[in-house]
Amino acid sequence: MAEGGGGARRRAPALLEAARARYESLHISDDVFGESGPDSGGNPFYSTSAASRSSSAASSDDEHERPGPPPPPGAPDAQESEEDEAGAGWSATLRDRPPPRFEDTGGPTRKMPPGASAMDFFQLFVPDNVLKNMVVQTNMYAKKFQERFGSDGAWAEVTLTEMKAFLGYMISTSISHCESVLSIWSGGFYSNRSLALVMSQARFEKILKYFHVVAFRSSQTTHGLYKVQPFLDSLQNGFDSAFRPSQTQVLHEPLIDEDPVFIATCTERELRKRKKRKFSLWVRQCSSTGFIIQIYVHLKEGGGPDGLDALKNKPQLHGTVARSLCRNAAGKNYIIFTGPSITSLTLFEELEKQEIYCCGLLSSRKSDCTGLPPSMLTNPATPPARGQHRIKMKGNMSLICWYNKGHFRFLTNAYSPVQQGVIIKRRSGATPCPLAVEAFAAHLSYICKYDDKYSKYFISHKPNKTWQQVFWFAVSIAVNNAYILYKLSDAYHVKRYSRAQFGERLVRELLGLEEASPAH
Repeated sequence: MAEGGGGARRRAPALLEAARARYESLHISDDVFGESGPDSGGNPFYSTSAASRSSSAASSDDEHERPGPPPPPGAPDAQESEEDEAGAGWSATLRDRPPPRFEDTGGPTRKMPPGASAMDFFQLFVPDNVLKNMVVQTNMYAKKFQERFGSDGAWAEVTLTEMKAFLGYMISTSISHCESVLSIWSGGFYSNRSLALVMSQARFEKILKYFHVVAFRSSQTTHGLYKVQPFLDSLQNGFDSAFRPSQTQVLHEPLIDEDPVFIATCTERELRKRKKRKFSLWVRQCSSTGFIIQIYVHLKEGGGPDGLDALKNKPQLHGTVARSLCRNAAGKNYIIFTGPSITSLTLFEELEKQEIYCCGLLSSRKSDCTGLPPSMLTNPATPPARGQHRIKMKGNMSLICWYNKGHFRFLTNAYSPVQQGVIIKRRSGATPCPLAVEAFAAHLSYICKYDDKYSKYFISHKPNKTWQQVFWFAVSIAVNNAYILYKLSDAYHVKRYSRAQFGERLVRELLGLEEASPAH
């Protein structure tokens, strides 16, 4: 027995090298292999930290060892079911197919100088002209507000320098993780005298009271995010012009406000207030770098059956999300990884016509299973051995049922069903699987690591207004993207800032405490 275990340990490095070699063409980061920490119960689709076990990571169809229900009296037998599935185009006869061709080189589109500052990277997405517009709109709103509700003698028009400092104070909460930005002036644990001296608390609160990106609704505006949409559009243009993504990308909901310290210490009233967020935030994210390529905000349009809570697990909402996030991806042979709430045959076939290929985890509870063969959606009464799988194919689409301490189902038109891969876990060793399963596990693992590392750097300030919540989440994403570009630049080799150090540097530059572009 010991000799067999030693042989498995000797084979593991060879399997690992083979897996790494398969991903060289996909530009996937090397750190998704062998760095996941303790084994997570044999489930390769969970991050090792509790914070990242979102619904997008999914479980094995919530079915684990549960066999399918017995057929009702008069139901068609297995042979008739096979004939029906064959009539619908599904076949157990598999054929090899080449992966989608991709010749683009991903990464930053411009070469930043070695002396580039944190501010230089941030302003690739939030340049001075955007900040100047915030100055104009804030002053306009303050003027109209006072005309309607009475003069405010303590107010003076905000300047560009003050607006940068205002943003700096807000971003500082993502580093200190304090629940209130006013803690800077409090003299308590989160106080910061050097930052507090730049602007008085009274002045900061005045700017916070009148702060606006769009002061007034135009007569043609009907969108609920009109107060922040121009900023989101500008941010999107900055993302598009500064970065070219790799072929493999992920659609998911990032962790944006689940601070474990707050959740553990808050009162019930505070927790209820936190849960009243009236929108969902989805992203399309480069799986080799973590750079967020595109943001989509879905608003809760009031209560009732059409509200966000009612539609949260419904395929039509998530199909709309996926189409919106992929609208700029057509014709580029991207491979998109999706969670079970998005995965559906109809959507994947629609995106394939636009030369967008997909690989998604299926769940009988969360996914739209329309058009899929029923025989592949039920579990056998006797669980198969680990690593065993069944596959059926229709055109370029493959439906995979793979067993590993539970049944996992995948739908893909991006990977050949005949090519094999391997899932490597530290405790359980190597488990064979189709290549699509290995690809999904590797890319999802990277995104879970991104969430674990970067979600704690979201701005902690939690305003009541929905547009302001969206704005500060978008600014947080911009800072994270700026850090990713910094790590990919020559500037990182001059001063190797961590994410926290980069954020601290950016705050000091916004407040004018450091030179934005120091001479080297």
